[in-house]
Amino acid sequence: MWVVKSGLMRIWLIRLAVWAVAAAGGLWDNATALTLQDDWTRPMAPFRMVGPIYWVGSHDLSTYLITTPAGHILINTGIADTADQIAKGIVQLGFSLADVKVLTATHAHYDHAWGLAELKRRTKARVVVNRADRELFASGGKTDYLWASRPEMHFEPVPIDDTFTDGGTISLGGVTLTAHHHPGHSKGATSFTLTVRENGRDYRVIIANMGSINPGARVTGMPSYPDIGRDYALTFERQKAMSVDVFLASHASQFRLHEQYTPGAAYDPARFVDPDGFRRSVEQLERTYREQLARERVTKP
Repeated sequence: MWVVKSGLMRIWLIRLAVWAVAAAGGLWDNATALTLQDDWTRPMAPFRMVGPIYWVGSHDLSTYLITTPAGHILINTGIADTADQIAKGIVQLGFSLADVKVLTATHAHYDHAWGLAELKRRTKARVVVNRADRELFASGGKTDYLWASRPEMHFEPVPIDDTFTDGGTISLGGVTLTAHHHPGHSKGATSFTLTVRENGRDYRVIIANMGSINPGARVTGMPSYPDIGRDYALTFERQKAMSVDVFLASHASQFRLHEQYTPGAAYDPARFVDPDGFRRSVEQLERTYREQLARERVTKP
């Protein structure tokens, strides 16, 4: 098993991985990479978002705690030592780590799954993931269609207890999450929806896995993922057809968290209501996909 034991080595591997993310926007300078790295690991005070949904992530990497009378669900686990931040945030909110019963993630990439194995050890929770990403989670990223040979993109393998497919549900204590298969970013990329009733109003909440394209991915197809283009097109079609109120996502930057929330602000269940923002984001990512698709068809090897 590939394990990073040195804290310094871990930092450098994260930095290499973040440089790859910066490359997606053509931004290779060190300042940009370091800013992204800082945002991924910078602590952020946990807070209540809407109903039973709480933010326990870092400044940019989203981790959602969904509380119920029968225990809690945790979605995404950040990178490296952010597992400690997540655990502290849960306790800071007044909840017990032992009451976390289900761990899941929007997809099996290191920036959302690195802490799964550690938090499973601490909570004894069941890990439930999309069946199409099961092997990827269990391998710690070593079977990724793009990053199989990139150890800086790998994470600690995590034992999987159960899986779901498109339309599957995770139910606990009267709360039901519905899984929506939105592939492309990974083969098992998943968005979750639930309805939250607060102050006499129902809020349709999405924790979206947005269809961004990783640097190096070819949307006309690759040997390890020949149907990637079809999957991206399917994801955009499905997401544009969705009716949502509250727009949340795998990264804070994807749903403009820091434009809508200032640490310490009073609880406001309507704060993240942004159906137009969700649709605009999907449409922008679809345009990016179509532009890359057109370029690849012209320059196809």
